[in-house]
Amino acid sequence: MNKLKVEKEPLFIRIVRILLGLVFIFSSFGKGVDPLGTAYRVEDYLIAYGMEWIYPLAFTLAVLLITVEFLIGVALLLKLQKKVVAWGVLLIMLFFTVVTYFDARYNLVPDCGCFGDALKLSNWVTFYKNIVLVVLAFIVFFGQKKITVKMPGWLQTVLLFLLAGGFVWFIFYNYNHLPMLDFRDWKVGNNMKNSGEENIKTYVTYRNKETGELKEYLSPEYPWNDSVWMKNWEFVDQRFDESGVVRKHTLFIEDEEGNDVTQSIIENPDYQLMLTTYDLDKANGGGMIKASELYHSLDSDDISFVLLSSSAKELVDKYKKVYSIDYEVYYADDIELKAMIRSNPGLVLLHDGTVLKKWHYNDFPDKIELKRVLTDALSE
Repeated sequence: MNKLKVEKEPLFIRIVRILLGLVFIFSSFGKGVDPLGTAYRVEDYLIAYGMEWIYPLAFTLAVLLITVEFLIGVALLLKLQKKVVAWGVLLIMLFFTVVTYFDARYNLVPDCGCFGDALKLSNWVTFYKNIVLVVLAFIVFFGQKKITVKMPGWLQTVLLFLLAGGFVWFIFYNYNHLPMLDFRDWKVGNNMKNSGEENIKTYVTYRNKETGELKEYLSPEYPWNDSVWMKNWEFVDQRFDESGVVRKHTLFIEDEEGNDVTQSIIENPDYQLMLTTYDLDKANGGGMIKASELYHSLDSDDISFVLLSSSAKELVDKYKKVYSIDYEVYYADDIELKAMIRSNPGLVLLHDGTVLKKWHYNDFPDKIELKRVLTDALSE
């Protein structure tokens, strides 16, 4: 009796399948290692499309999206449930291609976060990338019958469920602690000192009240002390030339009076602990209490301890007694604080501008652990 001949998968389709699978896995890993950041981007899209009513589900949608993307990637690589996956990869790529076209055309969201923070692409590059992936998805879709699969269907399903469970654990580990890999500016080891700010040039534009003529001057090199000139010319605009500035961050910290204290805190030559909370109403209460306990256990000369918050002063005053906030409070933008650390509250240790350590509120240190970190830093 003759055995049925099994057609071998063409090399071209195999290459396309593997390439597409690797792209999906890389994309899901970049987002899965920073699920909170992915949720922030989902929120941006919901706002852009006027779907604020789904806003509370942003994190759930992010987890679902990342997990589906990961499962499609591994299913393509391992040839699991090929028919379902062929439909899945085609539909999801068609959907994202349409979304990224409108994003690029109307600049609805400045960063799609397709690969998390691991790889940054412009909106138009993202759209063109998706065009290529749609073509690959069509190749897989129409070539699925030529993809040979030897594993039983039930075993493929079981394997996908196990992989999904493991990846969801990975997502929530990064959510309940800090990202295993930090691709953002404020990662441990980076020096956050801006340089060259003294070289910023300010240009001012004035218009002649009678003729409408515009003139631009390098400030303060304009006839500001000429009363006749000032009577005939009026200020129109100003611009800043920062070509000689190297910015490691765009964080701006101010005190209650609105004074800029950014440099004195970020570039503190001693050890500097920054407790951050972009919203005190949403901050984890246990984390805030543990942070205050850490502060009260430290010797005042050992380390500087401050709170950075984007909450209004009235809200800060409300919680001062609740959380024993006896340390200095300063104010910063919520987006910058979210970018600094994926935790509310979070704790950042600096020394002379260098990020030594970051903690999620689930992992806040006690005095002994903090001393150990400082000792290790001194020995390096």
